[in-house]
Amino acid sequence: MSKQYKIYLDACCLNRPFDDQTQSRIYLEAQAVMTILRECQSANWKLINSSALIAELNQMPDLERLQNVKKLLDIAKIKVTNSAVIEKRAAELQKLGFSSYDATHIASAERSQADVFLTTDDRLFKKAQKNSQIINVLIGNPVQWLAEVIQAEESNDETSK
Repeated sequence: MSKQYKIYLDACCLNRPFDDQTQSRIYLEAQAVMTILRECQSANWKLINSSALIAELNQMPDLERLQNVKKLLDIAKIKVTNSAVIEKRAAELQKLGFSSYDATHIASAERSQADVFLTTDDRLFKKAQKNSQIINVLIGNPVQWLAEVIQAEESNDETSK
């Protein structure tokens, strides 16, 4: 993998590897998330952590799961701390109908200049697509995004031979 992606995974994505893997969609998303995390672990890509993520994750009632999810975030190389800029941007995004957490995640991803913000939340994804012209970060599903990245890498390899 050649490009150094900066990736923001929302709480849904970070939880995916710990969800029930019997449904095909959940299994595929978990595999994609784990692949992305492996790329971050091997320092090919950079995982972004944020105050917003920690705040949302700390709402989880299952403490063992919380510890496991937070362990995944240990490999994050970039940490976005809440600021007036992020809060102002989150307020703008909330006016478009994003929840306060989702708005703050998107604002944090924009602030950290993430290449992509990944989510497994269909409502968030659809709302982001509808408002893509005013959101300053690409928002995608981990399975689709990873497939596109791999495809792009392979076609780059073909042209460089």
